[in-house]
Amino acid sequence: MTCPTELYDKLSAGAYDRQLATLYGPQKSSAARKRSRSRARQVVNGFLRLWPQLAGVPAALFSSPGRTELGGNHTDHQGGRVLCASVDMDMLACAAPNGTNTVELYAEGYGHFSVDLSDLSPRREELGTTAALVRGMAAGFVQGGHPVQGYCAYVTSNVPAGSGLSSSAALEVLLGVIQNHLFCNDILSNTRLAVLGQATENRYFGKPCGLMDQIGCAVGGTIAIDLGDPELPRIRQIDFDYTASGYQLYIIDTGSDHRDLTDAYAAIPAEMGQVAAFFGQQVLSRVERDVFWQSIPILRAKVGDRAVLRAIHFFEENARVCLQTAALSAGDFEVFLKLCRQSGRSSAMYLQNSTVPVAPRHQAVMLARAVVQTLLGDRGAVRVHGGGFAGTVQAFVPIDIEDTFTRTVQSVFGSHSCRLLHIRSQGGCVVV
Repeated sequence: MTCPTELYDKLSAGAYDRQLATLYGPQKSSAARKRSRSRARQVVNGFLRLWPQLAGVPAALFSSPGRTELGGNHTDHQGGRVLCASVDMDMLACAAPNGTNTVELYAEGYGHFSVDLSDLSPRREELGTTAALVRGMAAGFVQGGHPVQGYCAYVTSNVPAGSGLSSSAALEVLLGVIQNHLFCNDILSNTRLAVLGQATENRYFGKPCGLMDQIGCAVGGTIAIDLGDPELPRIRQIDFDYTASGYQLYIIDTGSDHRDLTDAYAAIPAEMGQVAAFFGQQVLSRVERDVFWQSIPILRAKVGDRAVLRAIHFFEENARVCLQTAALSAGDFEVFLKLCRQSGRSSAMYLQNSTVPVAPRHQAVMLARAVVQTLLGDRGAVRVHGGGFAGTVQAFVPIDIEDTFTRTVQSVFGSHSCRLLHIRSQGGCVVV
């Protein structure tokens, strides 16, 4: 590792432009290279400003990307299959050991957090906070026989909170990569870091979630995941060149966010779990699809129609992920898009995570789907993105209508509502 002052000087000289290009795509223009370099320098400079006493201590630059879900909407928490990809929006940090038993973390836009590692038990007052993620990730390492110590970290992020790009999972993976590098000689795999991140989100952060978010942030590239065994998920990376597809990937921010919709989100795994429990199982992936369909008349009386509809979504969406994976592997993007359209309809009709039941006047996600679908016609695809209920939708947009698309969507949802994403091959990593 290099001390922060030397790291800053080398970044300024462009010595790490190649490493940055692996994160943010080919930096074809000098302006693009300058932006990436400037952001990295800003992080190191922030670190030096807050902790000048660590200027000569070995430090490193770390990155953890956001992720986009391509298929498998709400299948992960049922031990199902998902298709996701890491993107070029990320969390970037400069971190170094501080010789204490306390983690000092500064996150731009969120402030300073100090966590004493002598007590690693979950705290009710920390639910939903950055401090909970710091404590939980440290606890996961210690429980696995990998003690961690105190460190200082300065973090910047362009993964928007509430965007469906998994900002909390990106931070969990970032913390895991930092601890793994500073104290464990990088002994833990990124898949293991993802498992620890999920446990942290569930137990410490207080948000029920599956494993897709963390794996999507940790592993990198386009990833097909089978979560039948959550401790040993089967992961397959898919080599597909999206730049040659004739489409651009957009996330549309509807202006609402899902940070305060935990109850609505939690009802989905709870209701799917009720259906699984009827068959003596904990998750739907262990229930036979044909047996489920034969049991619908009884299930309606036991768990209600919405739970049955959500289970229907699971079985159809879970099978669809296999078809999406096969389509990308074969280079057939049009078939992939057709399956994406089916996924979007299933989420809206059966899973019912495109509107908030208690707020019928506010249906921004459904409105975004309607606007985008009208623009696309029979081309491309649009679907709810991530947890749903609010936040974002995902669209694959033909390049020849890109200008019309962005102009129209921005007229409805605001000038910053369209985010162009690129798939990134690197997951959570040590940059330099």
